[in-house]
Amino acid sequence: MPTFDIKVLTRLPKGACALALFSACLAACGANNLDGGVSSSSSSSSSKSSSSSSSSSSSSSSSSSGNILSGLDAKPDNTTCLAGDRPVANASIKLTRSFAQMPSLALPVAMLQAPGDASRWFVVEQGGRIKTFSNRGDVTSTTTFLDISARTYRGAQEGGLLSMAFHPKFASNGYVYLFYQTRNGATTSRLARFTSRDGGKTLDPTSETVLLSFTPPYENHFGGMVGFDAQGYLYLSIGDGGSGGDPGKRAQNTKVWFGKMLRLDVDGGTPYAIPADNPFAGNPLCVSAASTNNTSCPEIFAWGLRNTWRWSFDRATGDIWAGDVGQDAWEEVDIIKRGGNYGWVTREGMHCYPANVTNCSRAGLIDPVAEYSHSEGRSITGGFVYRGQEIPQLAGRYVFADYVSGKIWALFADADGKQVPTLLASPGVNLSSFAEDQNGELYVLNYGAGTIHRLSAATNNGPQVPAKLSQTGCMLASNTQQPATGLIPYALNAPFWSDGAAKQRWFALPNASNLTTNTNIPGHWNWPQGSVLIKEFRLGNRLIETRLLKHHNDDTWAGYSYAWNADQTDADYVAGGAKRAVDAGNGSSQDWIFPSGSDCMFCHNAQAGYVLGPEAAQLDTDITYPATGRRDNQLQALTNIGVMPVTAVPTPLVAPTNTSQPLNQRARAYLHSNCAQCHRPNGPTDVNMDLRITTALKDTNLCTAAQNPVPGLTGLMRLQPGNATGSMLWQRMQRRDAQGMPPLGSTLADQAGVQLVGAWINQLTGCN
Repeated sequence: MPTFDIKVLTRLPKGACALALFSACLAACGANNLDGGVSSSSSSSSSKSSSSSSSSSSSSSSSSSGNILSGLDAKPDNTTCLAGDRPVANASIKLTRSFAQMPSLALPVAMLQAPGDASRWFVVEQGGRIKTFSNRGDVTSTTTFLDISARTYRGAQEGGLLSMAFHPKFASNGYVYLFYQTRNGATTSRLARFTSRDGGKTLDPTSETVLLSFTPPYENHFGGMVGFDAQGYLYLSIGDGGSGGDPGKRAQNTKVWFGKMLRLDVDGGTPYAIPADNPFAGNPLCVSAASTNNTSCPEIFAWGLRNTWRWSFDRATGDIWAGDVGQDAWEEVDIIKRGGNYGWVTREGMHCYPANVTNCSRAGLIDPVAEYSHSEGRSITGGFVYRGQEIPQLAGRYVFADYVSGKIWALFADADGKQVPTLLASPGVNLSSFAEDQNGELYVLNYGAGTIHRLSAATNNGPQVPAKLSQTGCMLASNTQQPATGLIPYALNAPFWSDGAAKQRWFALPNASNLTTNTNIPGHWNWPQGSVLIKEFRLGNRLIETRLLKHHNDDTWAGYSYAWNADQTDADYVAGGAKRAVDAGNGSSQDWIFPSGSDCMFCHNAQAGYVLGPEAAQLDTDITYPATGRRDNQLQALTNIGVMPVTAVPTPLVAPTNTSQPLNQRARAYLHSNCAQCHRPNGPTDVNMDLRITTALKDTNLCTAAQNPVPGLTGLMRLQPGNATGSMLWQRMQRRDAQGMPPLGSTLADQAGVQLVGAWINQLTGCN
């Protein structure tokens, strides 16, 4: 097991060479590099033993006078790449009445536009009608798109016609899907398809084809929203069956549809097919909301939900954001993932349910992204991640409301990346639903008055995030692909997996400040306010993304993502994150996740010291500095120019790809780099596991029963020595669903990493 090598780095005489501009030449990527590449400014050497690294200065060049020259001559002057003040983390809005000359609507519960058609709107009235009208400010009338009021049953006010979704190919097939309640002896929920036979002007009420029909046990909690994703799959949220407190514990029972999000392939079979990657795909279809084969329902996408009234797809990432209505005390916002269990009825929000239970298990449950108490409202109305242009302060923020209190909030990340509801407006009306137009602008429906209101910006002042990478001061103004002269390059021994991308790394410090010893986290430093760390990602020879991690003047850290444009001249700020198909550099494309600010801070958390890569065990390796052309140990070079204090450093991490090093050290280095930022004492997960390489294997808590069960993988150990397939750690590395690891930021499993960790587990004979 690695130990601390007490190695004192002495400061060497400064050389006479002047500091030159940095180059940004990208080093060739090793075919088996788990990271997909190394620092452009260097080629990381294999990690050395403690004895060899202690004499690393021998690799420095010699001057004509015989003096040893360091890799760097002086700390570069940095006047441009500085974190500065934190951008404004709030916004205010106003609601403006839209279509004011149009007659009021009757109990509107949903509003949407047809795919690719911004010319008109459709509004769902709970009583059973759908109205349509022109998307003009002076519109004075509506027409009826469909009337099924004679077959719609509202019951105890929660039922009726609740939602609609246009088939992605509506323009050619005329299909529209509705979710509503009807009554024929007993209240029945229906998912049905209707068809337009007149070119999209109206729906034919006689064209109904029922896909799902089932009888809820109670007259409330119908859930009730339907929608299509980018793949053409249809989703339907269904409530827990009603009453209070889920008396049948249906939300946790995967043999019924209640308390679930369903996903169906409506084009693949009759009445539908099951997407191949649904959690329980392969099981027989369920009937009337329940299995007749004692197996989990294959229609289920996620479960543990109480009454998800409104949810939406983030058009930039594809993420499903949902408002799940609470019971006694808490309303919650969730990001719904395939195979996810959201805790109801064991938990309400982030709390045990009922409230007098204080020790409920969180095993296998996904906490909400955010919550608010019933002192603020009592029935959440899910909204959208704002992707419009008119309210720049809300870019990338999830906007939602409360039906009872009438308040509207947006989620803003605090200093630790936690999503916190921030009040935008308090119109004091019953907001039943949000709507998003083709441009990403948002509207709300006033349920009681039957009116429509548009969200618009109020006055906002304060610093803003630079819209372009070229405006950050961290790259040369004359060539955004080149780092500013105040940046210092660095490389890592065991880089983090980034979906096969090659990476370049730099950091910038204020002229008057340097690193100091972090006494709480061995091998780490305290970074002064104003510091910026920069990481650049390439696939093939194309720049994909540049990320900035900034330590702002208010002592908070924040992450910012910039996506490179097609002609590679600049990169645009990605507010709130995005998921996009990018050029993989080999004639193909791959999905790439641009993280949101809160995603960044989930990993760059306080417990890990915010800065993850540049720790002593990672930097203890030689690189060639473009400014001087000289090769030196990074710790030696940075100590020599006064950037960091003389320090005791741990044994360096070995490169996971270096097969000349022991398998144990390679695998532990991989887990340290890829997992230990969260899986450490007091980390941001509920799993008691410590994967830092300085923790002995017996103390990692790996060799215990798996805490988070995965569909189809029950009864496994976190790590079973000698058996990778029986180890949840290894199984979850291969997944990219709600149970996948890492839990965010990656769309591709690291196959080389999976092979490495699997080989390590298979050769273990115990956890001592």
